[in-house]
Amino acid sequence: MDACRFRVGFETQTGETAGQALPWIGTPPAWLSGDLLRTGPAKFEAGAEPYRHWFDGLAMLHRFALSPRDVRYTNRFLRSDAYAAATDQHRARRSEFATNSDASYLNRVRSAFAGHTTDNANVNLADYGDDEFVALTEVPKPIRFDRQTLATQQAFAWQDDLKSHVTTAHPHYDFRRRLIYNCDILFHQPSLYRFTRMAFGSAERQVVADIPVQQPAYMHSFGMSENHLVLVEFPFITNPIRLLLSGRPFIETYRWRPERGLSFTVVAKDTGAIVKNAATDACFGFHIINSFERDDAVVIDLIAYEDAAIVNSFYLDRLRAGGGPATGTLTRFTIPLGQGSVEREILADATLELPAFDYRGLAGQPYRYLWSAGQVADGFMNRLQKFDLCAGTARFWSQPGCYPGEPIFVPVPNAEAQDQGVILSIVLDAAQQRSFLLVLDAATLSEQARAWTSHVIPFGFHGTHRAARGDAEPTAIAAE
Repeated sequence: MDACRFRVGFETQTGETAGQALPWIGTPPAWLSGDLLRTGPAKFEAGAEPYRHWFDGLAMLHRFALSPRDVRYTNRFLRSDAYAAATDQHRARRSEFATNSDASYLNRVRSAFAGHTTDNANVNLADYGDDEFVALTEVPKPIRFDRQTLATQQAFAWQDDLKSHVTTAHPHYDFRRRLIYNCDILFHQPSLYRFTRMAFGSAERQVVADIPVQQPAYMHSFGMSENHLVLVEFPFITNPIRLLLSGRPFIETYRWRPERGLSFTVVAKDTGAIVKNAATDACFGFHIINSFERDDAVVIDLIAYEDAAIVNSFYLDRLRAGGGPATGTLTRFTIPLGQGSVEREILADATLELPAFDYRGLAGQPYRYLWSAGQVADGFMNRLQKFDLCAGTARFWSQPGCYPGEPIFVPVPNAEAQDQGVILSIVLDAAQQRSFLLVLDAATLSEQARAWTSHVIPFGFHGTHRAARGDAEPTAIAAE
């Protein structure tokens, strides 16, 4: 086996399965139930033409229905317009993150102005209402799907006239207000960052704040504390004219400009007022982890990179040739709401990506424990990690030749501690040429059980766990 044995995780997998029984090896906790739902790229060609970037592959949905007896596994491609065009016409008819459609330059420009962008929702999943599950990408075109069968339904129909070109694939849910927040970008002269809110179960967004900008930054996520939204502008920026007219793929119109620094805009959730603008030295990132308020300041934790080179590391030819480094660092920024400068602190001596914490219990609140995927030596992410942010300690899980994806934390019912529960992750075993669902004790990272699939599940991005119908959802517990 060559040094790049994980490359099978970046190859097309076309098989679809409905309710396949996967026996447990080991013993999961008796209380573990519900569904682990995931999305991610699984087809990396349109006919004979390859997609260029990990973020471009056509989306596949996965459902692991959990019970003490076994796991029932279902996977189906998301039948988006982008998928239909690529499979029926054997061509890339929609431009993706780093792959242009095969349309002429003029037609691509017309499509960009008309907002005819991809609906290939391969990044994240969310529920916008009871049994209203949607798959998301970085354009405001959520695709509804059936939680049980994963059958694609129609696009989520907004009941407002708000226009934007891109959005984050990480909306936040405020459990106290029962509001879904997101941040969109409208490319114009000037362009706008737009924070919106939408009631759970609704389809009508309202504007929280419009923030003009001349050269918008690439934005994958944003921060949310109890009372504030935080716009994080990394100096990886585009010019709207270049974006629309250059003929280059979307992400290749962005430029790294470290002299601009890293900027924060703190917005009051309820009024939309800008309460603080602040800046510090440049870095780049995809994932803002959590944000909370402390001592008249807003604290925001994120995974920081020295620059935006990580975007280029995820082109498929580079990943298949030798991997992409998950070299982000767990970094905390403290933004004073009064006088004073931004403080920056490294919280862990490890590299990491795909972070997770007890979001349902502690989103926007102080938290103690963080889980992530991580990487040791060259290649690709090859271990799972737990960080105690108060004690400054860490735990790890790894096995030779195994490459885990995003950890999902599932708390035990009526948990008394922030790490009382399990971690779920999809792991590629390169030697076996198969993937398995892994269950770890969240406190110790000791293995409790695994369930093998019959094939490789290509490396994906994000997912969620939802309780079985009728089960009580977990509630918040006190900060430790």
